Amino acid sequence: MEQQTPMVPTPGTSGLQSTVTLGEWLVTLLIASIPVLNLIMLFVWAFGSNTKICKANWAKATLLWMVIVIVFYFLVVVLILGGLGFISHRF
Repeated sequence: MEQQTPMVPTPGTSGLQSTVTLGEWLVTLLIASIPVLNLIMLFVWAFGSNTKICKANWAKATLLWMVIVIVFYFLVVVLILGGLGFISHRF
């Protein structure tokens, strides 16, 4: 079994392997809080070829959470409306 050494980013690392700075995260979170633009930018960051790996992974995870929440809300609304319809037919 091969042992893999973990990749630890160094301050001098450049390109897609480098870490995202505090300023970049602040701008990223600001853009991610703007409706409609956030969806566009999340897809750009998640699947673009010129995005740092850690930001791309964050964007993919955020999109996945959005899908999970939308499906959950849809199921809750269907169950509530179905329950209301069931109750209204009984009376």
